[in-house]
Order: sequence, then C-alpha cells, then structure tokens
Amino acid sequence: MTTTAAIDCGTNSTRLLVRRDGRDLVRRQEITRLGRGVDRTGRLADEGIGATLEVLRDYRVQVDELGVEAIRVVATSAVRDAVDAEAFLGPARDLFGVEVEILDGETEAQLSFAGAVDGLGLAEAAGSTLVLDIGGGSCELAVGGERADRSISLDIGSVRLTERLVEHDPPRPEELSAMLSLVDAHLDEAALLVPELGAADRLVGVAGTVTTVAAVEIGLLEWDRDRVHGFVLTRDAAEDVFRTLATEPLVDRVHNPGLSADRADVIVAGCCILVGVMRRLGFDECLVSDADLLDRIAAELATR
Repeated sequence: MTTTAAIDCGTNSTRLLVRRDGRDLVRRQEITRLGRGVDRTGRLADEGIGATLEVLRDYRVQVDELGVEAIRVVATSAVRDAVDAEAFLGPARDLFGVEVEILDGETEAQLSFAGAVDGLGLAEAAGSTLVLDIGGGSCELAVGGERADRSISLDIGSVRLTERLVEHDPPRPEELSAMLSLVDAHLDEAALLVPELGAADRLVGVAGTVTTVAAVEIGLLEWDRDRVHGFVLTRDAAEDVFRTLATEPLVDRVHNPGLSADRADVIVAGCCILVGVMRRLGFDECLVSDADLLDRIAAELATR
C-alpha cells in the first residue's frame, strides 16, 4: 500500500491530507494566517511564519507516524506575493526535505476545479461547471466540463479584504459597501476576460468561506464533512448568513454554530465575495465541495 501526504500552505489556513491507496487517513486544517499583513507590507510577518511552521512541525510528526512514502507541499497567494518568501520556504524545505511549490493563480484555479469536479462526481455531468475558490489572499474562478477550459485568479480574499477595508467591529455599512464594490470591480474585469464565467450551468464553491457559510446555514454544532460536502447553498441562504454575520460584533459572531472562532474575524469579507459572485454572475445556488486543490494534489501525487 502507498501512503502519501499533501500539504497546502494558504494565506489563512494550513492543511494536511494523508491518503493510503485512495482512502483518507487524515484530513486536518489549522488557521495559521501565514499571509497576515502581506497585502499592506508585501512581506510575511514573523507571527504568521512562526504559527505556520509550528503546525507544519506537528504535521511532520504525524506523517512520520503514518509511514508516508511521498509528500508534496504547496503554497499559494501569500507566499507568491511576499518579497521575503524564502524566510518561510527555507525552514519548510528543511522540515520536509522537499521543495515547497509556489502555485501561480492559474494553476491554483485549475487544481481547485479538478479537485471539486472529481470530488462531486461532476466529470460526466451535462453542461459546464464554474468552480469558485475563495481563499485568504486571492479568489480563483475556473470554468469547464471534465476539465477547466478557462480560469482566472483575482487579488481578493477574506484576509486581504478584511485587512484593507475593515476597521470597525462589526463592519460599518460603508465598509461592507466598499468590499462589495471592490468585488464587483474585479468581477467586471474577470467577466470581460473570461466571458464563459457567467454562462456556466452550475456554480461549485470550495474552501473555508463556502464550507463555513454552509455549516452556519445547516447549524452544525460539530464539523460534519458528510453534511457539508454536496450541500446545496441557495443564494437566499447565503445572503441571510451574510446579513447575520455582518451585523454582529465579533464577540457575538463566534457563537454561531458552524463558525470556528479563528475564522470569525475574516468571514464577513469572505461572504462579500461569495454573495458578490452569486449576484454578479446570476447564480441562485451554489453546490458546496469540501474537495478542492488539496484533493487534486493528493491524487496527482498517488499517480507519480
């Protein structure tokens, strides 16, 4: 049996997926905020690097215990934007003995598309699929059938928008308006460059914002992947969750079932992207996928 590990070092979270012959052994996610401050300074903060490396050391112990034979580590928006990326890449390389792959936006979009489509069994579905990946630093959109035909990466994410535009708790109406306007501006440009985005037959949403909104809508007291993966989130439900979370101060927001405390400070910005996409591109529902680029990376690793 072959045991592999895929690790995704994102702007907001650091994730691990260990598989043995196609079966998940471990699926973990920790909020480490590697990209804190990158939008403003262009550099990785010591706090973010330290928190992420601490989690990676824990992951290393676990992959060793499970007898992992092959490992792949990737990084996304925060690391590709930072001028001092080596401050993180060097220690991470030493820890796992492999190079950390910095994914460009197009590759990230295509991997997210493939992971979601495979995970939901949509490869043979009629019509086209638009996969929306809302990250901490960027947002990827990819459209196609069995594989992504067109994709685009936008510099909007839950952490980036929060740090750039939110100064009050809860966000003031003008701050919400500013975030929604910025999302609209990016989507206007995306629609011009990739007109197929608005013509897709279905919308699939991946990553923490979308799964969290679904969990809040369901009212999950404890995370249940089986209830979230494949959940149909209507636009009305997404708008309702957005209104609820956006009008609550953080001290109250954290008590919503389905919302983890360490994501509560950036979830409103993430909601702005989700509802902004559904409004601008005219989707009445979003199919939620907990399978994404991490799953595709693991699948590719297993075939090497």
